[in-house]
Order: sequence, then C-alpha cells, then structure tokens
Amino acid sequence: MATFLLTLGGMAFIMVIMAVGVLVTGRCLRGSCGGPDAVGPDGEPLNCAACPNRKTRISAS
Repeated sequence: MATFLLTLGGMAFIMVIMAVGVLVTGRCLRGSCGGPDAVGPDGEPLNCAACPNRKTRISAS
C-alpha cells in the first residue's frame, strides 16, 4: 500500500509541476490537431476557441 501511495503522490507532484509551468509561461496547450499553427483546408486557423492568445496570433499573421 505504501508503494501505491508513493507512486500516486509522485504522479500528482509531476502533474502539479507541469500545470504550474503552463500557467507561468502563458502558452496555449497544443492538441492533437497540431496546435496554433494548424490551418484548415479553407485557410482558417484550427485554434481552440478557448485559447486567450488566439486573437493575437490571428492578427499577427
């Protein structure tokens, strides 16, 4: 049982560190669609609508 709890605690710690890294850098998460640089067949970006940097990236292009 101690091994399970140690493993669970280690994984939780790693997830917290990754979450803090994303919050500190302020970058969008990249999904399976290719992230912010992916473009659809009609030329429209395939960005996530929830990304706060979406509008700035579209206007900067």
